[in-house]
Amino acid sequence: MKRFLSTVALILGSTLLLLTALLVYWYLRPNRAEIDPVIIQESWDVVNDHLHNSNTDMISWQGYFYLAYVSSPFHFASDASVLHVVRSTDAKNWESLAEFNPPGEDIRDPKFAIVGEKLFLYALKNTNFIAEPYITVFSFSTDGRNWTAFETIPNMDGWLFWRPRTQDGVVHYNAAYWYEHGKSILIKSTDGIHWDIVSTIYEGDRNDETEVIFLPDGRLLATARLEKGSGEGVFGHPEGSTLIAVAQPPYTQWKGIESKIARLDGPYLFIHNNQVYALGRFQPNLGRSGPLTDQGSILARKRTSLYQVREDGLIYLSDLPSAGDTSYVGLVVQGNTAYASYYTSRIDRDYPWILGMLSPSAIRMAKIDLIAMEKKAKASTP
Repeated sequence: MKRFLSTVALILGSTLLLLTALLVYWYLRPNRAEIDPVIIQESWDVVNDHLHNSNTDMISWQGYFYLAYVSSPFHFASDASVLHVVRSTDAKNWESLAEFNPPGEDIRDPKFAIVGEKLFLYALKNTNFIAEPYITVFSFSTDGRNWTAFETIPNMDGWLFWRPRTQDGVVHYNAAYWYEHGKSILIKSTDGIHWDIVSTIYEGDRNDETEVIFLPDGRLLATARLEKGSGEGVFGHPEGSTLIAVAQPPYTQWKGIESKIARLDGPYLFIHNNQVYALGRFQPNLGRSGPLTDQGSILARKRTSLYQVREDGLIYLSDLPSAGDTSYVGLVVQGNTAYASYYTSRIDRDYPWILGMLSPSAIRMAKIDLIAMEKKAKASTP
């Protein structure tokens, strides 16, 4: 019996020692992000205050950059979370404008939209520790400084909004995904408050985080995060992917494919010279099967990365300086330069996702050379 107990103690001790060594290695592992310095011209911290800062969006309005982000103790839900709105004329010096902290609830995933003479801010409320939002709320401002209190979107309980888009400045389209996952829809509005359902974009595969953008020919393109299965669990799923779907006006029928280059978490789509590009999460070492590499695993490394979006798939172009818990991008284009906001764990380390979710993270800005981006996209092959 003594021998048996000694053997068990040895096994447990060795296992604990190996786990400790692995955690130390993950903590100290240097960052190996693949950043194209010709495309990513510059990057700097906007907020780095030892909180877990996350979930950015950014827009240009009335001569200012407007940036929204969330600060919290960690990635998971907390009623201490605060949604901040700040603005700047140069993307480096920021003025605080407003803070939102719904009593007893978590707030996340802010999105801006300009509707008429108003700047709208949409966000998702959440009470689940694992961060499963259940409803969309909105606020608006006519001057950028004074904001209305959050209100619930009428008649859209359970639908979680992403980023509104408009082609004519009158009718605004948006994608919304169901709070229990598995379905995303296209909706439209003329006032930013009252929305009508247009069509189902996709159903199945625990899809969420669906983004739409107008193509130059008037069609809509959508991407969606496809997690696969009834729920990935902590170690992800080998078939996790990005839906890329298109629809002709009146946007009632969607046709799409799946790209396994990435599962585009926290996406931002934009157009440059009639081509679609995206910023969103990327996971290195895909193609191997296992808890360290399956798409969406909490043990895998993550990046915020830049892609070209083609109707037949994603084309990876470059990482941004990023690691650990990262992504959820906002973007403003000025001429041939794009300014991208995002959040990231320490960029001198290469934390696995779970370590990043439990650690402080910064809001960063990256300056992107769109001409260099386009040149690399043209030289790339599917």
